[in-house]
Amino acid sequence: METRLMDKELKIRKAIMNDAPAMTALHAECFGIAKWSMGQIADSLVLKTTLSPIAYEGKTIRGFLFCQVVRDEAEILTFCVDPATRRQGTGMLLLSGTIEAARRKKVKRMFIEVSVDNVAAVAMYEKAGFHKIGRRSGYYKQGGSNVDAVTMAFDF
Repeated sequence: METRLMDKELKIRKAIMNDAPAMTALHAECFGIAKWSMGQIADSLVLKTTLSPIAYEGKTIRGFLFCQVVRDEAEILTFCVDPATRRQGTGMLLLSGTIEAARRKKVKRMFIEVSVDNVAAVAMYEKAGFHKIGRRSGYYKQGGSNVDAVTMAFDF
Protein backbone atom coordinates (compact mmCIF):
# COMPACT_ATOMS: atom_id res chain seq x y z
CA MET A 1 0.00 0.00 0.00
CA GLU A 2 1.23 3.47 -0.89
CA THR A 3 -0.18 6.81 0.08
CA ARG A 4 0.81 10.45 0.04
CA LEU A 5 0.82 12.30 3.34
CA MET A 6 2.00 15.89 3.52
CA ASP A 7 4.07 15.56 0.31
CA LYS A 8 5.71 12.37 1.53
CA GLU A 9 5.32 9.03 -0.09
CA LEU A 10 4.70 6.49 2.62
CA LYS A 11 4.46 2.79 2.03
CA ILE A 12 3.03 0.21 4.41
CA ARG A 13 4.20 -3.37 4.65
CA LYS A 14 4.52 -6.11 7.21
CA ALA A 15 7.62 -5.74 9.37
CA ILE A 16 10.39 -8.31 8.95
CA MET A 17 13.24 -9.31 11.24
CA ASN A 18 15.71 -7.08 9.37
CA ASP A 19 13.58 -4.11 10.50
CA ALA A 20 14.13 -4.89 14.20
CA PRO A 21 17.17 -2.61 14.73
CA ALA A 22 15.47 0.43 13.20
CA MET A 23 12.21 -0.37 15.00
CA THR A 24 14.09 -0.64 18.29
CA ALA A 25 15.73 2.75 17.74
CA LEU A 26 12.41 4.39 16.85
CA HIS A 27 10.71 2.82 19.87
CA ALA A 28 13.48 4.18 22.13
CA GLU A 29 13.05 7.64 20.62
CA CYS A 30 9.30 7.52 21.22
CA PHE A 31 9.19 5.86 24.65
CA GLY A 32 12.51 6.65 26.33
CA ILE A 33 13.00 4.57 29.47
CA ALA A 34 9.86 2.53 28.71
CA LYS A 35 11.29 1.40 25.35
CA TRP A 36 11.17 -2.18 24.18
CA SER A 37 14.45 -4.04 23.73
CA MET A 38 15.53 -5.52 20.42
CA GLY A 39 14.70 -8.93 21.90
CA GLN A 40 11.13 -7.89 22.71
CA ILE A 41 10.63 -6.53 19.22
CA ALA A 42 12.18 -9.61 17.61
CA ASP A 43 10.07 -11.92 19.79
CA SER A 44 6.90 -10.11 18.69
CA LEU A 45 7.88 -10.30 15.02
CA VAL A 46 8.12 -14.09 15.05
CA LEU A 47 4.69 -14.69 16.57
CA LYS A 48 2.07 -15.74 14.03
CA THR A 49 -0.56 -13.91 16.09
CA THR A 50 1.12 -10.50 15.67
CA LEU A 51 -0.02 -7.94 13.12
CA SER A 52 3.06 -5.78 12.52
CA PRO A 53 2.60 -3.06 9.90
CA ILE A 54 5.32 -0.50 9.40
CA ALA A 55 5.12 2.80 7.56
CA TYR A 56 8.28 3.76 5.73
CA GLU A 57 9.59 6.42 3.40
CA GLY A 58 12.57 5.36 1.35
CA LYS A 59 14.67 3.36 3.79
CA THR A 60 13.40 5.19 6.89
CA ILE A 61 10.77 3.66 9.15
CA ARG A 62 8.30 6.39 10.11
CA GLY A 63 6.10 4.30 12.38
CA PHE A 64 4.98 0.84 13.36
CA LEU A 65 2.38 -0.96 15.39
CA PHE A 66 2.21 -4.37 17.05
CA CYS A 67 -1.24 -5.87 17.52
CA GLN A 68 -1.73 -9.29 19.06
CA VAL A 69 -4.72 -11.26 17.74
CA VAL A 70 -6.02 -14.18 19.77
CA ARG A 71 -9.24 -15.77 18.58
CA ASP A 72 -11.81 -12.98 18.30
CA GLU A 73 -9.95 -10.33 20.32
CA ALA A 74 -7.00 -8.12 19.53
CA GLU A 75 -4.80 -5.83 21.59
CA ILE A 76 -2.49 -3.12 20.36
CA LEU A 77 0.67 -3.73 22.35
CA THR A 78 2.78 -0.85 21.14
CA PHE A 79 2.43 1.87 18.55
CA CYS A 80 4.90 4.58 17.65
CA VAL A 81 5.34 7.24 15.01
CA ASP A 82 8.52 9.17 14.34
CA PRO A 83 8.20 12.41 16.38
CA ALA A 84 9.39 14.41 13.36
CA THR A 85 6.46 13.21 11.27
CA ARG A 86 3.60 13.14 13.79
CA ARG A 87 0.24 14.77 13.02
CA GLN A 88 0.65 14.01 9.32
CA GLY A 89 -1.60 10.95 9.10
CA THR A 90 0.97 8.18 9.58
CA GLY A 91 -0.59 6.94 12.81
CA MET A 92 -4.12 6.87 11.42
CA LEU A 93 -2.88 5.07 8.30
CA LEU A 94 -1.27 2.35 10.44
CA LEU A 95 -4.27 2.14 12.78
CA SER A 96 -6.92 1.94 10.07
CA GLY A 97 -4.94 -0.73 8.22
CA THR A 98 -4.62 -2.74 11.41
CA ILE A 99 -8.34 -2.46 12.10
CA GLU A 100 -9.07 -3.77 8.60
CA ALA A 101 -6.59 -6.64 8.99
CA ALA A 102 -8.21 -7.57 12.32
CA ARG A 103 -11.67 -7.39 10.72
CA ARG A 104 -10.52 -9.92 8.09
CA LYS A 105 -9.41 -12.19 10.94
CA LYS A 106 -12.96 -12.01 12.39
CA VAL A 107 -11.92 -10.03 15.47
CA LYS A 108 -14.90 -8.78 17.47
CA ARG A 109 -13.13 -6.34 19.78
CA MET A 110 -9.76 -4.57 19.83
CA PHE A 111 -8.21 -3.02 22.95
CA ILE A 112 -5.50 -0.51 23.76
CA GLU A 113 -4.19 1.24 26.85
CA VAL A 114 -2.90 4.76 26.43
CA SER A 115 -1.49 7.28 28.87
CA VAL A 116 -4.20 9.72 29.97
CA ASP A 117 -1.81 12.60 29.30
CA ASN A 118 -1.32 11.55 25.66
CA VAL A 119 -4.20 13.70 24.46
CA ALA A 120 -3.29 13.44 20.76
CA ALA A 121 -3.28 9.62 20.86
CA VAL A 122 -6.58 9.43 22.74
CA ALA A 123 -8.13 11.77 20.16
CA MET A 124 -6.79 9.68 17.28
CA TYR A 125 -8.22 6.47 18.76
CA GLU A 126 -11.58 8.13 19.34
CA LYS A 127 -11.57 9.43 15.74
CA ALA A 128 -10.90 5.85 14.57
CA GLY A 129 -13.92 4.57 16.53
CA PHE A 130 -12.42 3.48 19.86
CA HIS A 131 -14.28 4.33 23.06
CA LYS A 132 -13.13 4.52 26.66
CA ILE A 133 -14.02 1.52 28.80
CA GLY A 134 -11.84 1.91 31.88
CA ARG A 135 -8.84 3.36 33.62
CA ARG A 136 -5.73 1.75 35.13
CA SER A 137 -4.31 3.71 38.01
CA GLY A 138 -0.55 4.30 37.89
CA TYR A 139 -0.13 2.03 34.86
CA TYR A 140 2.76 3.93 33.26
CA LYS A 141 5.97 5.07 34.90
CA GLN A 142 7.03 8.44 33.51
CA GLY A 143 10.01 10.09 35.10
CA GLY A 144 9.61 9.83 38.84
CA SER A 145 5.84 9.45 38.82
CA ASN A 146 3.13 7.08 37.76
CA VAL A 147 0.53 8.04 35.18
CA ASP A 148 -2.87 6.46 34.68
CA ALA A 149 -3.83 4.69 31.49
CA VAL A 150 -7.20 4.84 29.83
CA THR A 151 -8.37 1.52 28.41
CA MET A 152 -10.13 1.85 25.08
CA ALA A 153 -11.97 -0.61 22.86
CA PHE A 154 -13.03 -0.80 19.23
CA ASP A 155 -16.08 -2.97 18.60
CA PHE A 156 -16.35 -4.52 15.15
